[in-house]
Amino acid sequence: MAAPIIRLSKVCKRYGAIVVADAIDIEVAGGEALGIIGPNGAGKTSLFNLVAGTVKADSGTIAYRNRDITSLNAAARCRLGVSRSFQIPHPFSGMTVFENVVVGAAFGGDMSEREAYAKAVEVLELTGLKAKANAMADSLTLLERKRLEMARALATGPELLLLDEIAGGLSEHECRELVAAITGLRKTGISIVWIEHVVHALLAIVDRLLVIDFGRIVAEGDPKTVMASREVSEIYLGIEADA
Repeated sequence: MAAPIIRLSKVCKRYGAIVVADAIDIEVAGGEALGIIGPNGAGKTSLFNLVAGTVKADSGTIAYRNRDITSLNAAARCRLGVSRSFQIPHPFSGMTVFENVVVGAAFGGDMSEREAYAKAVEVLELTGLKAKANAMADSLTLLERKRLEMARALATGPELLLLDEIAGGLSEHECRELVAAITGLRKTGISIVWIEHVVHALLAIVDRLLVIDFGRIVAEGDPKTVMASREVSEIYLGIEADA
């Protein structure tokens, strides 16, 4: 497997008595897709906030391509190649789809106007939104808004893409379309870390699955093996496994 693109070493974060990251150790290889599951409040989105730089760790280190980025803010990390989507899409409703993606390229990717326009065209094609380029963002369906959320993140030119519950709220048909789009992304060589409650979508994409509960990693490995494990039955699914 390729060298790690991102490495978290003993990363800790707490809010008072609530621990959201308890000495987390994670490595993601270049080109790998890692899925993360866990119950609500387990610390999944907090982990993304720590990696993306919107929240600072209390202790531990975060390295991107062997560079310590622990002290860098979110904008600096984005320009290095770490980008994320958010669970609830919030596009710029007064702009077209194309304009939304251009903003991501220009400000998140620090591109010139010409570069941002070219990148936006490329990303709209990749995410299946080319036909909606001139539509206003507030006219989109939920699936299209999810695609736009992913497109804006991709427009920054990331090597590591963090997807936060991007399949939530979609119909089965829409979920299959989203999985197809993410499968296409993987062919570009991008590394993906995907938090998701729609587990069958994850299993169609990821190389490795990780389970978090109370800010701790409780299971990690082959997706099918992890899903069949006692830890997942008891903690994630809430089912008491037989001894």
